[in-house]
Amino acid sequence: MTYIAETADRSERLKAIGLMVAAIVVFSLLDATAKYLVDRAAVPVAQVVWLRFASHVLFSLVVLWPFAFKPSLASKKPGLQMLRSLFMLGSTGFNFVALKYLQLDQTITIFFLTPLLVAALAGPLLGEWPGWHRIAAIAVGFAGVLIVMRPGFGGIHWAALFALAATLSYALYNIATRYLAAYDPPEVTQTFSPLAGLVLTLPFAIAVWQWPADVWTWMLLVSMGVTGGFSHWLLILAHRHAPAPALAPFVYVGLVSTSALGFFLFDDVPTLATLAGGAIVILSGLYIFERERRMLGPTRAGPASDIATQ
Repeated sequence: MTYIAETADRSERLKAIGLMVAAIVVFSLLDATAKYLVDRAAVPVAQVVWLRFASHVLFSLVVLWPFAFKPSLASKKPGLQMLRSLFMLGSTGFNFVALKYLQLDQTITIFFLTPLLVAALAGPLLGEWPGWHRIAAIAVGFAGVLIVMRPGFGGIHWAALFALAATLSYALYNIATRYLAAYDPPEVTQTFSPLAGLVLTLPFAIAVWQWPADVWTWMLLVSMGVTGGFSHWLLILAHRHAPAPALAPFVYVGLVSTSALGFFLFDDVPTLATLAGGAIVILSGLYIFERERRMLGPTRAGPASDIATQ
C-alpha cells in the first residue's frame, strides 16, 4: 500500500511539474508576442496593454468562467482587490514598455527578482520579517540584477528601470494575493484581476489607437488574452496536483524558454553579463524558496506563481 501511495504521489507531482513547465512556456510566448507587437509591429503600448486585458476577459468569459471557476465580485476587501488589480496593470504596462527596448532574456532576468522583493517587503507589509539568511540572499540577488544592468559600463538603459518597476509592481501584486487569500476565495481574486487594466487603460488606448495593418497583427493582439488566461489556468491546475515548494524551482525554466524565443524570433543572444547575473538571481531565489520550505513546511511556503509573470 505504501508503494502504491508513493507511486501515486510521484505521478501527481510529475503531472504538476508538466503543467507548471507548460504554464511558464506559455507565459514566455505572451512576453514574446508583446515584444513583437510593440517593437516590430509598432503598435502603441497603451493599445497593446488594453487589448491584453480585454482579450483576457473575453477568454475568461468563453472558457474559464464556464469550465474552470464561476466569476464573483463578492469580496470582503474590495478596495484591496482593486489595488491588487492596479498592481497587475502596473506590472504589465511597465513590462511592455521595457520589452520594446530590451531583450527578452534581460527583462525576464530582472523579473526573477520578484521572490526576493516579496521576501523583503513581506516584513513591513505582512509582518513576515526575514532573517539574516534571507536578507543576505536578497542582497546577493540584487547584486545579480546589477550585473545584468551593468551600471558604469556604458550606462543603464532607461528601459531597465521600467523592468524594475514592473518587478516591484508584481511583487506587491503577489503580497496582496497572499493577504487576500485569508479573506476571499480564488474565484473572487481571479475575477478582480483584469478590471483595472480593462477600465483605466481604455482612454489611453483610444487616444493612440492604430488599426492593425493586417490579420496577423489582429490575431497576435487577441492571442495575448488567450495565452495569459490559459497560462493562469495551467498554473491553477498545477497547484492542485502538488504543493507550491515542489513547483517553485521550475519557474526558472522561463529563462530558457524566453531566451530561446528571443534568439529565434529577434536574433537576441544573451550576453555573459545576463547569464552570470541570471545565475546569481536564480540561486538566490532558490535559496529563499528552500528557506521558506524548511521554516513553513512543505505545503505552506510562498506560491510558485510569485514569478510566473503577467
